Amino acid sequence: MWTSGWLHGLAAADDVLDALHTWAEQHEVVADDDGTATALDLPGPDEAPVGPALLLAALRRAGATSARLVLPVPGDVRGLGGKGTLATCALRSGEALVVPSVHIGLVPKIVADGVMRWTVFDLPSSNGLEHIPIGEAEAGLGTALREATAALAALDVAKHRPNVRKEIADLAAENSTLPWPDAMPPRALRVLQRAAEVAAIVSVASADSPGGALSASAMTARTEALRPVAQAVRRARCAAVDEAVRVLADSGAGRH
Repeated sequence: MWTSGWLHGLAAADDVLDALHTWAEQHEVVADDDGTATALDLPGPDEAPVGPALLLAALRRAGATSARLVLPVPGDVRGLGGKGTLATCALRSGEALVVPSVHIGLVPKIVADGVMRWTVFDLPSSNGLEHIPIGEAEAGLGTALREATAALAALDVAKHRPNVRKEIADLAAENSTLPWPDAMPPRALRVLQRAAEVAAIVSVASADSPGGALSASAMTARTEALRPVAQAVRRARCAAVDEAVRVLADSGAGRH
């Protein structure tokens, strides 16, 4: 969202670079292959990485217009160009940023204490990128959570966790202090916050309580109950980011 805001004149480059510090003190960029390195004038796999400011400059030169969030899971790597290096690395990371307009994908990875590396991959095709209306995704969060609640209640997942509400609140709060561009649409922020709350519930419900244990059949039932909720969280986050990117692009167009 910061990159899209910057591309459309709603954020300064320094704002984007400052926002990155939320995830790591230092960021570095390298291309996965020599062809991508040459096309974007970035270091190749055998060269020393550069800072993210040069990546922003490369995106501008290449004519990038916007970016999209992809949250791949085993069995669903849509939007990452099929089975390849990008999809494999994105699966390990659990996330990727794709820029279809310039045919690249980026995957972040912590490579040392306080250092995040962004590897730039060729994106042969963005086929499979799904547009999810934000209203549909928001409703899906509530539906999936309601359907899972009855199954989880039968398993007594919170029976031995007296501080379960605090655990959930603390996890959800981790995303409440993230920096956002000034032009962020309130609805996208609301859906992201709701997704963080539901993700916290999934995380706590997935963990065994201290001193407690579930039977193998109960663990399987719990996993099955939580799977659609986790899927709804992924869809909501992607939909919220897409909506924010769209609004930022429209706001930027109105300034020119």
